[in-house]
Amino acid sequence: MRIRRHRGSARFLALAAALAAAACGQTPPEQSQPQVTVTATATTTATVAPSTQAPETVSQPPSDTATVPDVVGLDHQLAQDTLQAAGYYLLAEEDVTGQGRVIAWDRNWVVVEQSPVAGTAAPRDATITLRSRKKNEP
Repeated sequence: MRIRRHRGSARFLALAAALAAAACGQTPPEQSQPQVTVTATATTTATVAPSTQAPETVSQPPSDTATVPDVVGLDHQLAQDTLQAAGYYLLAEEDVTGQGRVIAWDRNWVVVEQSPVAGTAAPRDATITLRSRKKNEP
């Protein structure tokens, strides 16, 4: 009986060993690279002369308060657009009838109350609440 040897068997075993070593986080010895360490040192010296000028004045940021626009009587979508144009982005909405309905189609609703009321100076990060009803309801 004659035993046949495959030429690729040794290469296959070497590849399998390399893959197993890589899976374990190791590098096979025949593939390792020499490591080079480089150390650099730099020194900087600066001389600072005392200032003879007065320090700059720090300007205050622009006021984050604005006047709340009047949106009562507008359809809900236009009211939201108007408030956002004035810088108010935290908007809450309620069904004024107390039924707790979700205002899904904004153009089908009209604003009947707002809080804070129009003309009030309020910070732009304040929540503006719009209380609306459907346009076809009294």
